[in-house]
Amino acid sequence: MKKASKTPQSATSLPRAPREDEGSRVTKYMITMGIRIACFIAMALVTPYGWYTWVFAAGAVFLPYIAVVIANVGEDTHGPEVINPERMLEAPAPRTEAAAPAAPAEPMDRVIRITETPLRKPEE
Repeated sequence: MKKASKTPQSATSLPRAPREDEGSRVTKYMITMGIRIACFIAMALVTPYGWYTWVFAAGAVFLPYIAVVIANVGEDTHGPEVINPERMLEAPAPRTEAAAPAAPAEPMDRVIRITETPLRKPEE
């Protein structure tokens, strides 16, 4: 059971959708089963029989298990790439005094301050 996360999940850290992942799984399974069929054919047709016949037989017997395991692993074996959705832009590097322009005549206040005043009751 997965632990509940206190932070919201980022859309960039979600795994691929099952529909998108299905195509790659089917492809992996079909390739492995094609190799299994080739092992069956090689086991019957390659003569004279020898040690390699046992290798083809082992491939024909064990490849179905391997195909299912490979197909069920999926693409998310490395885990999702976690990117903080609330990441901040990097601040520009501070300027040195030599590269700074001359100070303006009036100081520029770049901070906007908003304050609330208490609500006044209407006079009756």
